[in-house]
Amino acid sequence: MKRPAFLAGLMIWRLRHVNDRQFMLILSVIVGILVGLGAVIIKNLVHLIQSYLENLTILEYNFLYLIYPAIGVLLVVVFIKYINKRPVRHGIPSVLYAISRQRGVMHQHNLYSSIVTSALTVGFGGSVGLEGPSVATGAAIGSNLGRVLHLNYKQVILLLGCASAGAMSAIFKAPIAAVVFALEIIMLDLTVVAIVPLLISSATAALTSYLFLGQNYLYSFQIEQPFLMAHLPYFLLLGILTGFVSLYFIRIYKFITKIFDSLDNPYKKWILGVSVLGILIFIFPSLYGEGYETINQALRGNYGYLFNNTLYEGFRDNLYITYMLFMLILLFKVVAASVTFGSGGIGGMFAPTLFVGANTGLFFVNLLNHTGLDLPQSNFALVGMAGLIAGVLQAPLTAIFLIAEISGGYQLFMPLMIVATISFATIRIFESSSVYTYQLAKRGELMTHHKDRAVLMMMKVEDLIETDFKTVHPEDTLGNLVEVITHAHRNIFPVVDDDNTFRGIVKMDDIRNIMFNHELYENTYVRDLMFMPQNVIDPEDPMEEVARKFQVSGRFNIAVISKGKYLGFISRARLFSAYRKMLRDFSED
Repeated sequence: MKRPAFLAGLMIWRLRHVNDRQFMLILSVIVGILVGLGAVIIKNLVHLIQSYLENLTILEYNFLYLIYPAIGVLLVVVFIKYINKRPVRHGIPSVLYAISRQRGVMHQHNLYSSIVTSALTVGFGGSVGLEGPSVATGAAIGSNLGRVLHLNYKQVILLLGCASAGAMSAIFKAPIAAVVFALEIIMLDLTVVAIVPLLISSATAALTSYLFLGQNYLYSFQIEQPFLMAHLPYFLLLGILTGFVSLYFIRIYKFITKIFDSLDNPYKKWILGVSVLGILIFIFPSLYGEGYETINQALRGNYGYLFNNTLYEGFRDNLYITYMLFMLILLFKVVAASVTFGSGGIGGMFAPTLFVGANTGLFFVNLLNHTGLDLPQSNFALVGMAGLIAGVLQAPLTAIFLIAEISGGYQLFMPLMIVATISFATIRIFESSSVYTYQLAKRGELMTHHKDRAVLMMMKVEDLIETDFKTVHPEDTLGNLVEVITHAHRNIFPVVDDDNTFRGIVKMDDIRNIMFNHELYENTYVRDLMFMPQNVIDPEDPMEEVARKFQVSGRFNIAVISKGKYLGFISRARLFSAYRKMLRDFSED
């Protein structure tokens, strides 16, 4: 990316007067402000669309719920295909992919595409949230700012992390939880010094959000009763329950995603997805949109939303119908969110997870109270949210701090820790990846806190290929081979056909005993001297697999072959040197 003249002059001045650490602190403030404004724009766009659609409501029971989501997702599909002309990937997975496989680079269209598509999806009633698109937008701001300023890899990743934390901080008004989110879910492996820009960006974004959206909590919560040791067994059971509900959430999401992935036509996906979504919202109106109002009612212990504006409102006083509706809401919210994504909608997974968590906790405590207990409903609804975040997103620390911070429920810190920990431990028995990471993990593209794997993942085969090996033809004679050897500085000679098909290699050590025997020069051929190595490298091999091949083979050089064609060699020395350089760049303050 070419820098304008004024920017180049500014960077020269910066290099003379501001050191790198001070510069990153300044950039963290700028990023915090920008991503905070991005979150404000997304929230206001959704509010504007929803307000307009509410004015169209002319019936007591709004049959337009059947078509609103379909219109919104269709607009998204059209925008992506004809205006953006690039796919808009789901928020947090796209950030994780950019870190692990693209060295932190995100396309410029992510600066606006996630805002437009998520606002249309959620504003028209798609059953997803705005957190993922906000993070993707923020990460794109950090990534592209780093590219404009020609920052190094470590600085770009730090800016991307600052932007991700800032986006979460702005959308939830939870700066501490946002920093934990960046470290736990975005999986940044940062030094203590690098934490400071993260904190600054998170706080700045929250202040920006306060300025435009007010300082009120996202969820209205009031402690009815403090944590009592007598309630401990019930919170333990809730932790196990939320773990299994999280398992259901992940499995259903995976199943529905596979169904939509099998369809190659975006309009087929749209028809299938919006048909299912429209029917679900028509029957269960509480599934419409983000569901924040529903969550707030659940946190007050009020489950009237199960019946409001429904065809079965007359059964409000029937306890068994209430329990059945709780179960159906829990089962179908996951389906509604999944088909929203599958049909082409863009959104976040936090809101559906919080929705299911609040309803799980409220349903559970109502069942217990029906047996004669008197447990605080609001407390269990709140703690259930933490259990689902810990299970579905596999982020127990984020769950604890986020729920405490967005609700002001720090007095329930102990039950939050208990339920989040048990839910996480339960889900890990069955699933090793979250809804964000399972596709990346399946392809071996997931960045983790395992530093060795993380460094190897950032390395690419094509960057390490050496092409200064002299090739020979299988029909060449020994005399031709000796002539090639006299002009070579390598002791390995790849054998290739006329069309560059790899046939094997000849090692000088293997022919040393005959290479000076002139009697063999004309009647001994390379095809008789070559051999096919047991290990070769494909350009698509993950670097961890490349390192394993060097380890098991004991070779110092391994050929790189793509669909049978010879590309070059990778040497153990170059691999190790590149690894050390990447590790140094990855770890230095």
